[in-house]
Amino acid sequence: MVSEFREFAVKGNVVDMAVGIIIGGAFGKIVTSVVNDVIMPPIGVLLGGTDFTKLAVVLKQAQGDVAAVTLNYGKFIQTVIDFLIVAWAVFLIVKAVNTARRLGEKKKG
Repeated sequence: MVSEFREFAVKGNVVDMAVGIIIGGAFGKIVTSVVNDVIMPPIGVLLGGTDFTKLAVVLKQAQGDVAAVTLNYGKFIQTVIDFLIVAWAVFLIVKAVNTARRLGEKKKG
């Protein structure tokens, strides 16, 4: 069983997947920075200085040491924008890879 596990763990697909996950995590940080630091500030200015991350509805006011209960819909909007940018970037990468693959096949054929 140990030798089977070792064979599985060192197969190219598993290593490729691990590298993809690590790169994906780093890419996620870059996208979050682009959204938070580059895209959202101008959108906020266009919308009258709105900071989306601070948009919330107070469901229950703070009482003493108990913090207020809020529905943070602005953070949700920010996360949706993050997702859309990541999805768009992945789409563009896949499209470029597919185009390069087709060009490579045409040169061979």
